[in-house]
Amino acid sequence: MRPFGEPKDTKMMMEPSEALSVGAEVAVTLTGFTGVVAVFGSGAVHEWSEGDRLRLRLLLSASIVPLGLCLLGLLLLTTDLAPALTWQWCSAVSALLFLTIGINNLRTFRAIGIARMNATPGSNLVFLATSLLGLATCALQLLNVVVLQAFWPFFAQIVTSMLIALLQFSRLILVRPRPE
Repeated sequence: MRPFGEPKDTKMMMEPSEALSVGAEVAVTLTGFTGVVAVFGSGAVHEWSEGDRLRLRLLLSASIVPLGLCLLGLLLLTTDLAPALTWQWCSAVSALLFLTIGINNLRTFRAIGIARMNATPGSNLVFLATSLLGLATCALQLLNVVVLQAFWPFFAQIVTSMLIALLQFSRLILVRPRPE
């Protein structure tokens, strides 16, 4: 909110520490919702279908990893590193984490099989779309390490991951297995 009398053309931007703090709060909330889904889901988690367990794992990783990245960014902001170096390191860690998690999730997805994943409507399309989005933001992280050296690409990865977590959360709630 701009103070009374301040010109309208003044650029109002959020500081990286503020954005990361808000991101950490949202990620903690998403992680808490994941626990609620697991506790109040239909049956024990080990009784869930493989597709539902994969979606739960995607939800967990898409909410816990942004929390860790926000905390890493906040930690590095407390040092006297140059901002460009801070965002290079954060983006490198982010790309490494997301590529590792993405490869692991792809292996699990392939092990489950397309036919069994189709038991829940839209699962294959959602997995493909979020995988491509994750890959694109990982490429942005690598570009940030080498060229951009800015905060916004790193934060874009965090926001993208949290949006994917929201999608997985809503799918776990709304797309329930049908009773036989």
